[in-house]
Amino acid sequence: MTEEELKKFPQHVFGQAFTTLKCEGPAYLPWLEKRVKGSGGQILTRRVEDLWELHPSFDIVVNCTGLGSRQLAGDSKIFPVRGQVLKVQAPWVKHFIRDGSGLTYIYPGISHVTLGGTRQKGDWNLSPDAEISRDIFSRCCALEPSLRGACDIREKVGLRPSRPGVRLQKELLARDGQMLPVVHHYGHGAGGFSVHWGTALEAARLVSECVHALRTHTPKSKL
Repeated sequence: MTEEELKKFPQHVFGQAFTTLKCEGPAYLPWLEKRVKGSGGQILTRRVEDLWELHPSFDIVVNCTGLGSRQLAGDSKIFPVRGQVLKVQAPWVKHFIRDGSGLTYIYPGISHVTLGGTRQKGDWNLSPDAEISRDIFSRCCALEPSLRGACDIREKVGLRPSRPGVRLQKELLARDGQMLPVVHHYGHGAGGFSVHWGTALEAARLVSECVHALRTHTPKSKL
């Protein structure tokens, strides 16, 4: 950033400016769902407590259950990182602003501005904390004072499914002489939207390997 641009942030000694994209889940996820249905896919909603419940209805399972993999896959390495943000109406805010730690940020969107945030490892609490909300608002106003005029302030809490590394691998489950190929694809933490397309392509490649193995060993299997 230039010296003139930095004058807006007197508490910082240097900064960077760049152009990027913002992906908004409420619009993007329905678009993905439409793509699935448009290509002949089906979306079923049901509670699953054991991956074997999906066998023999499905020959291959792709496990994208995030934190649910603690139970479904017995993975004790996955843990929540709690995030609390504020959604506010401040249509005059047009630029993304984020401090060096990445903990304080202002992200304008289509219908609201997101103010953040928190990064609380191991915290499963989904209830908003009023004190944290006040702290977030104060930190964001220090970066963009005009936010004190924001209205319709709403608190949101989510749990990021984090892990020491994304689990992207095949596993062949065996029970009572039956085999169930599983492709695990979870543990993206806060980087899900950033890397999801690439890891999904890799997961699809692993599924193709499973399909090939099934056709080789069980030619009459249904896929």
